[in-house]
Amino acid sequence: MDKTLIKKAISQLREQNSRKFTQSVDMIVNLKNFNVKQQSVNTVITLPHTKGREVKVAAFAGQELVDEAKAHCGLVITQSQFEEYDVKAMKKLAQEYDYFIAQASIMAKVAQAFGKVLGSRGKMPDPKMGCVVPPNASLGPLVEKLKNTIVFKSKKSLNLMSIIGNESMSDEDIVENVETAYKMLVKALPSEEQNVKNVQLKLTMGSPITL
Repeated sequence: MDKTLIKKAISQLREQNSRKFTQSVDMIVNLKNFNVKQQSVNTVITLPHTKGREVKVAAFAGQELVDEAKAHCGLVITQSQFEEYDVKAMKKLAQEYDYFIAQASIMAKVAQAFGKVLGSRGKMPDPKMGCVVPPNASLGPLVEKLKNTIVFKSKKSLNLMSIIGNESMSDEDIVENVETAYKMLVKALPSEEQNVKNVQLKLTMGSPITL
């Protein structure tokens, strides 16, 4: 991907109407020669720089992990508290928190209690992201990593989108995030760059700019 084109697109974004809040920079990858019914993408990428917004992490913890989870996560739910969450409370939980960590030894119970609601929203603790952990895990490094983690996941369309930064970041940091995301995503596509129609950047309330 041409770094000059990325910088040009960022400049064009900055020329769009400003808002009273800091807008996110979204990266959209439009696919081609890709059958969404038969093929899928679920790619986890760690960016070199922040993705530009607060990330909230909750943990499902057994007694061994409770203290560590309380030190690093915004919310800790123990197994004895599972029954306190009805469907409405689970939906609110899924809306408020970006990522969920689970102690491996209680993961089956987590899936049984929360799977239907969190799973349908793509919020279940994901082993691929390192979010299913042993009872003696150190959660600090994992939580810090999640702050820079994005996911490109195909659903029913040929458009993959994720936050890549925000407009308060330097051009160079956004460029490096875009380059890293593109490089890792392309490797995950069945035909690599042959599956990429184009790449666009956009602000939260702005129009997309095609690279």
